[in-house]
Amino acid sequence: MYLKNLLNKLVLGSLFRPKKYLYPSEKTFLRSLKRIVGFTPRNRELFQLALVHKSVSFSIFKDFSINNERLEYLGDAILDAIIAEFLFKKFPEKDEGFLTQMRSKIVNRENLNHIAIKLGIPNIIKTKLSSENHKSLYGDALEALIGALYLDKGFKRTKEIVIERIIYNHINLSKLQDTESDFKSRIIEWGQKNKKDVSFNSFEEQSDNNTIFVSHLIIVDEIAGRGVGSSKKEAEQNAAKQALEYIDE
Repeated sequence: MYLKNLLNKLVLGSLFRPKKYLYPSEKTFLRSLKRIVGFTPRNRELFQLALVHKSVSFSIFKDFSINNERLEYLGDAILDAIIAEFLFKKFPEKDEGFLTQMRSKIVNRENLNHIAIKLGIPNIIKTKLSSENHKSLYGDALEALIGALYLDKGFKRTKEIVIERIIYNHINLSKLQDTESDFKSRIIEWGQKNKKDVSFNSFEEQSDNNTIFVSHLIIVDEIAGRGVGSSKKEAEQNAAKQALEYIDE
């Protein structure tokens, strides 16, 4: 435990020694962060780390760099758990299928990006990338912030902050219920109904030192839709959405 704590201090110290480079005004950063989470955190380095994208990460050891990806992984899981519990209590009469679809609508990349922009994350994230080419950039940082919140405050307080400052302020549940999100299932059902073969050809590509996923939706040996995303699932949903728009026309 002692060695683990020492390593954490060394790693964080190495990353945040050049604070003037990361945040010319720490007061400005803390003020912006307080507007997002509602308080000034004790562990400031942890929250700074949540806003360091891989494209500007500091190399510490060979094959090891510091960025917000681990916090994003943690925050993604914590957010899923918070949203699942919130919906379970909010809609006691709804079945598992409804709850799953609603959670998917809330945590999809497009929605999280929109929320992150309204919260002001683009003003304090450190990245070399453009949000136009990396649609999940701000939403990923929001998940990393939730991971930092969990480590700093624990699950109970993180849940309160997410519900009070994100769900109640930035999510319209009534509107989301009427929003189509599962385009993949819809296109597969369309194929079955019209007796047409529907398949996906998905693969990875490198873009600005980042891995992105590309998916081609194929109907009877022809590409009917193309989608890009930070995950295979997201790319396939985007490809299915484009194909459905083409079919509707």
